[in-house]
Amino acid sequence: MIDRIDRRILSILQEDCTVPVAEIGRRVGLSTTPCWRRIQKMEEEGVITGRVAILDPKKVNAKVTAFVSITTNQHSEDWLKKFADVIREFPEVVEFYRMAGQVDYLLRVAVPDIEAYDSFYKRLIAKIDIGDVSTTFAMEQIKNTSALPLQYVAAEKPRAEER
Repeated sequence: MIDRIDRRILSILQEDCTVPVAEIGRRVGLSTTPCWRRIQKMEEEGVITGRVAILDPKKVNAKVTAFVSITTNQHSEDWLKKFADVIREFPEVVEFYRMAGQVDYLLRVAVPDIEAYDSFYKRLIAKIDIGDVSTTFAMEQIKNTSALPLQYVAAEKPRAEER
C-alpha cells in the first residue's frame, strides 16, 4: 500500500514528472534504486497510470472551453456503450462523465472558437440521438490542476527499506 514516502514521491511526480529519479530519491531520503522500485510498483499497481505533458491551450489553439450538459431518456447499457464509442471519436472531448442529478452526462470540450464548437455539436448530434444538450462556455480559468489530493491516502506502516 501507499505510505508517506510514496505520497511524497507522488506529490513530486504530480508537480513535475520529468524530475530525475535520483533527485526524487534525494528529496524523499532514498537512494535511486529503492526510489525507482517504488515508482515501478506504483505503476504496476495502477496508482500511476501515465506521465503526460500539460499543454497551454492557447498555444495549441484550443482556447475555448465548453461544458456540455446532456440529458437523455436513453439509459440502456447498449446505448451508453454506443454513446461512449461516439464520444471517443471526438478529440475535442477532453473529459466525459456520467453524472448523478439533473444532468445525465457532462463533457468538457476544448476548441479554438465558437464556430469550431458549433461544428463539433453538429457532428455529434448527427451521430447519435442524445436528447437535450445545454452548453456553457468558460470565461476564465481560475484553477486547473491534474494533481489529486493525497492527504486522503491512509498512512501505512513503513516499508522494509525505510527501517
